[in-house]
Amino acid sequence: MAKKSHAMSVLDLSPVSTGSTSAQALRNTVDLAQLADELGYTRYWLAEHHNTRLIASSVPEVMIGHVANATKHIRVGSGGVMLPNHSPLHVAEAFRVLEALHPGRIDLGLGRAPGTDTVTALALRRSRQAVFTDEFPQQLDELLGFLAGDFAAEHPFRHVKAMPTDVGTPEIWLLGSSDFSAQLAAKLGLGFAFAHHIQPSPAVAALRMYRDYFRPSKYFAEPKALVAVSAVCAETEERAAEIARPLELSLLRLR
Repeated sequence: MAKKSHAMSVLDLSPVSTGSTSAQALRNTVDLAQLADELGYTRYWLAEHHNTRLIASSVPEVMIGHVANATKHIRVGSGGVMLPNHSPLHVAEAFRVLEALHPGRIDLGLGRAPGTDTVTALALRRSRQAVFTDEFPQQLDELLGFLAGDFAAEHPFRHVKAMPTDVGTPEIWLLGSSDFSAQLAAKLGLGFAFAHHIQPSPAVAALRMYRDYFRPSKYFAEPKALVAVSAVCAETEERAAEIARPLELSLLRLR
């Protein structure tokens, strides 16, 4: 295996190419993950998007298990699970199962955006209040309570256990494109991944804030940050520009 590069990882949305199918896009994800594993990349993260024909990755935990089973060394995780779309207990148990099957290789990256439009978010979350009220800090606190098993004595879920209980905790990362997630990740001692490909301008300030205010925790002893950027690779600059044009159009349609 090639020497591991701690600077390089992959965020994969499983894009559906023109003239192709979602099934092929998901098979392409597995192929690319195996290549990244062979080349010594550090992480391979799968995204969560809904109600778009351009992206096949809608259930990252399913793809994480499939990719982890098809690779040997690379860490595999979510980039990310959109926590407000799910119950914290379900997320805790899903990633406990993944960690049990692939110990020491699973990352749990968490976002607070819906990963879709408002109507689809309503179909996912089942109430207008859940769509328009930002309860991400409370949901994250509940998720960490299930993973650590350390709810306060008066908490209504203090006797509820995220199963299985006899496995480790995956690495936990917050995803964001502003200083909100940077502050929260620093306060809780979690990893922080900045979405430079979505919102490049605040990147430096958010990363500085994260490092300056980071509090060591049982999750990370020191700040640990990632920056997600878009990259187009080809033999020449002209060919890269040609490849980038439909990608730019796809992003415009998503927005």
